[in-house]
Amino acid sequence: MLIQINSDKNIESTAASIAHFSEIIKEQLLRFEEHITRVDVHLSDVNGDKENGADKQCLMETKIKGGSPIVVTTTEATPHMAVKFAGEKIAILLEKALEKRRVQS
Repeated sequence: MLIQINSDKNIESTAASIAHFSEIIKEQLLRFEEHITRVDVHLSDVNGDKENGADKQCLMETKIKGGSPIVVTTTEATPHMAVKFAGEKIAILLEKALEKRRVQS
């Protein structure tokens, strides 16, 4: 499972932060690893330089082997929380998609 993390100029993108976000995603999606080819994460600050509560956005796209991609977006107070909640949403949607695939087989 390849994890690609991108951020805009307003979100700090260091090797440590990328490793941190990658670890969060790996922990949440580990049980689906054999079904996922790639996870693309796009972090942004929707208000730019302005300080305004929950304005850190995470768009996460998960590409599934033999299926359509699953995309979610979350907006939270910190990039950490945005990634965490996006990963939780993706895990729920993956579970449903894979269950539907098993039932149809």
